[in-house]
Amino acid sequence: MTQSSPDISIFLRCLYGGGAERILLNLARCFAQKGLKVDMVLAKAEGSLLKQLPPDIRLIDLEAKSKLSILPKLGKYLRQEKPYSMLAALHYPCEIALLAKRIAGVSTRVVVSERNHLSLEAKRIPQLSVRLTPLAARLLYPWADGIVAISQGVADDLANVTQISRERIDLIYNPILTPEVLTKAKQTVNHPWFQPGEPPVIIAVGRLYPQKDYPTLLRAFAQVRQVRRSRLVILGEGPEKDNINNLICELGLQKDVAMLGFVDNPHAYMAKATVFVLSSAWEGFGNVVAEALAVGTPVVSANCDSGPAEILANGKYGDLTPVGEPKAMAEAILKVLLGNTKQVDSDWLDQFTLEYGAKKYLEVLGVKVKSQNSKVNKHNLTVNC
Repeated sequence: MTQSSPDISIFLRCLYGGGAERILLNLARCFAQKGLKVDMVLAKAEGSLLKQLPPDIRLIDLEAKSKLSILPKLGKYLRQEKPYSMLAALHYPCEIALLAKRIAGVSTRVVVSERNHLSLEAKRIPQLSVRLTPLAARLLYPWADGIVAISQGVADDLANVTQISRERIDLIYNPILTPEVLTKAKQTVNHPWFQPGEPPVIIAVGRLYPQKDYPTLLRAFAQVRQVRRSRLVILGEGPEKDNINNLICELGLQKDVAMLGFVDNPHAYMAKATVFVLSSAWEGFGNVVAEALAVGTPVVSANCDSGPAEILANGKYGDLTPVGEPKAMAEAILKVLLGNTKQVDSDWLDQFTLEYGAKKYLEVLGVKVKSQNSKVNKHNLTVNC
């Protein structure tokens, strides 16, 4: 490794506003603040989170025009820059990072972060690339220098799918809680439903994808509204928007459901809602559940595989309902609206903080923290092949 080599490279497709991208961006910032030299390596430098990349993290734009072009470009980056370690997340970046190391013949320590249930996704998402993901992981993950799973359920599923020993897989809960979360939660919300004297607001935050099972939430809300006047706000974007809007109309909920799309500060909305609801059919972790607890909003969640039950201590800190059952979800929401809430022990949330998670990731990456005065490279780089 040369003197100017990065300590850590983080490899992603892009920096759109997904949960995984936000987590990896927060980790990159934390690593840089500790005096480490960090590269953010993107297959293509695009996405709503790009503007949040601080100047002390070098942006590496591979400018990949196709999936096939990413591998040689990443291999060239590894040969040229020789980072000590690389953290990859999501599919296909995990597999490409492992292949690129082999092709480049470098000593870079590659750690892959598994963020969802491979077996469930392969069964429920029809895309061929998704259905082949368990096979790709089984073939390539044994090459990894470190494997991280973001929940106990994901770790167990990954071990079963890949036949990799469970002892080789490190459990690190998503370090979703930062000081900024509480600061942002205190900001005002410019929406009439959140003003004093208005009916209680139920809120859901997440991509508009089949995985999130918004139909169950809408049917539960329809039952809640028959008993108690209330409103539902959904934050997020995605391909299921038209289907969700059609169901809203079918259920006659147009006046009491607001789909606000992507918002820069969802935490302010979450903090001012009466109850947060997650209706997912499956999850890797469920970042928004931990965030809701942190800002003090009671949680009702589908007891899906996996993450929510672990975050809520099997129901101690929030209500868990069976997956896909609107009646049970409606009953749990009504309990909260009637004032039956659960208190969260403050130290329980420590395991979801950025500082705790960053420490655990550094251990897996094999990187020691340098002096806070270490110099960093502030120049961006484009890799051309």
